[in-house]
Amino acid sequence: MKFTKKIQEMSVFIEFLVSAGLAIFFHLVLHNPQAAYSIFGIGILLSLATYLLRADLDNTRHELVDQYNQAHEITFALSQICDPECQLRAQELLTGTKRTISLLQQGFIPLDETEFYLEGAKCTDMAHNRMKAVDPITNGWLTRGVLVNFYQSNLRALDRGVIITRVFVMGREEMCDPDVQRILMTQLLDNIDVRIAFREELPTTASNLSGRDTNSSCDFAIYDDHVATEVFQQTGTYFGRKTALPANVDRYLRLYELIEHSAHTAIVEDSQIILASEKVKQTA
Repeated sequence: MKFTKKIQEMSVFIEFLVSAGLAIFFHLVLHNPQAAYSIFGIGILLSLATYLLRADLDNTRHELVDQYNQAHEITFALSQICDPECQLRAQELLTGTKRTISLLQQGFIPLDETEFYLEGAKCTDMAHNRMKAVDPITNGWLTRGVLVNFYQSNLRALDRGVIITRVFVMGREEMCDPDVQRILMTQLLDNIDVRIAFREELPTTASNLSGRDTNSSCDFAIYDDHVATEVFQQTGTYFGRKTALPANVDRYLRLYELIEHSAHTAIVEDSQIILASEKVKQTA
């Protein structure tokens, strides 16, 4: 193997000697200087061409080998695991990695809970015009650190003139809950446009579009119609995802429009949060 490689490295020199020998033979023995010069010139050109071709083939071979090793790096690593239990664990990790890669291929960045709300705060701080959000009603708005910090970014955006519309998804019976009233009151008094959508009133088309059933609470936000974040319906390795891919953001915008169309405007009446539609009925 080493001898063959040595011959390949010396091939240019060998080709040069052959062409030079032929040229000398034609010049001194056959007394044909013109043919000798032609043979020598063509030999030099052929030596250069074959050298460049071999160099290019060698570089291509190295690149292909590197790409092959890189593409099969995980396969090679798995093949070196001998213990059956370790092999099973490795397959489970590989399955999770495939799901993550699938999300990335679709233009979604998976995030754990802390990363999710941090990204939401960053997107809110970068928003210039509008933030549209759909959230389930949860007590964490006033107590959980990640939600409190995220809400503080909402307040900063409001101070910059950003319009925030938040649609809370809940059941009708939850409207009378004191904690729910406190959350709604806080956000309304902070000049957030609060809407309320009841689960039983959500359109079937909206649930189908989001891949959810009608009993599930939607939980996503859209920033300046350019970036969207969403909480996963089912808990797992990741809490939610973020996307800036226009096609994905357009789907969230469509979903938001469907939910907002079914939502009610919330107003304050006698220190209570009620629906604007109920106020109109009382007046009538």
